[in-house]
Amino acid sequence: MRRTGLVADERFLRHDTGPTHPERPDRLRAISAALAEGGLVDELVRIPVEPASMHWIETVHHPAYIERLRQACADGRRFIDVADSAICPETFEIALLAAGGSLAAVDAVMQGRINNAFCALRPPGHHAEHDRSMGFCMFNNTAIAAQFLRQQHGLEKVFILDWDVHHGNGTQHTFEHDPHVFYCSIHEDPQYCYPGTGFAWEAGHGESRGTTLNLPLAPHTGDNEVRMAFEQSVVPAIRTYAPDFILISAGYDAHQDDPLATLDWTDAAYDWIDRRTLALAQEFCDGRIVTLLEGGYNLDVLGRCVRAHVELLLRGEGLHVGETQFGAAPDWREAAKDASSESIWWW
Repeated sequence: MRRTGLVADERFLRHDTGPTHPERPDRLRAISAALAEGGLVDELVRIPVEPASMHWIETVHHPAYIERLRQACADGRRFIDVADSAICPETFEIALLAAGGSLAAVDAVMQGRINNAFCALRPPGHHAEHDRSMGFCMFNNTAIAAQFLRQQHGLEKVFILDWDVHHGNGTQHTFEHDPHVFYCSIHEDPQYCYPGTGFAWEAGHGESRGTTLNLPLAPHTGDNEVRMAFEQSVVPAIRTYAPDFILISAGYDAHQDDPLATLDWTDAAYDWIDRRTLALAQEFCDGRIVTLLEGGYNLDVLGRCVRAHVELLLRGEGLHVGETQFGAAPDWREAAKDASSESIWWW
């Protein structure tokens, strides 16, 4: 059995978004209960969490934004930049703690103390831009972790796989000029879903052209279609890029029972993607995966899917499927270059 780390800290519950906000403390309570019910807690390596230093936050975010968020929390404001980015007096410190949790997890993997990790973080991060908050997110935990892997541990190639139903605009914009970090996102078509970014033609810039891969899915896309997209596009991307480390921005809001979007994945889709990603990590980067929580707002779904994901990380049960199971893989780089400004529905 592999050693799997867990970042989970009761202090994350103190980010108070209000009683009706979707991104609420009960999300982490649901995950904690599900892991306990599955008998997994004693098998996991608990990773201590400390706030990230300003040095690492500033690798992604402008100092003026960091200070503006700090001051807004100190002033008792209820949101920052947009109304859905709810804050409270403790949010700034908790956001530093969430970013610090992502750094602690990747550091533990790189030091060989664990093989992989799951980070039950809040606030989430993938919408947070260089200079502003968006979509419940304060600091971009995944982007900061990628910068840490590059600068602290000297990795040449980091692959970020984002399967939240909403496109991770902040993460993409952080790395769209950086060929050392590949950003790949599977999400609902931005014509119909927040934040309105993540079209297939968004493929990176300059020498980074081709290290951004967006797979926008039509509303009500189900399990078979997402498996096809993954096998035909994500698998060849990972195999071509051959990453040293895989970071996962894991949202569970593409599920058919989630209230915030209209994709129709079931638990089986997440299980398949989990297994396929694990197999690819074993093939290319010695199984080095750190998963960071993003969305997922149906508490039952969130608990079930995270428990299944963590159990697979523990057991190392990857799924080795042939590249041609769902048909010949397209040349995803050429498709990204040639795509028009219209969204691509992949079936």
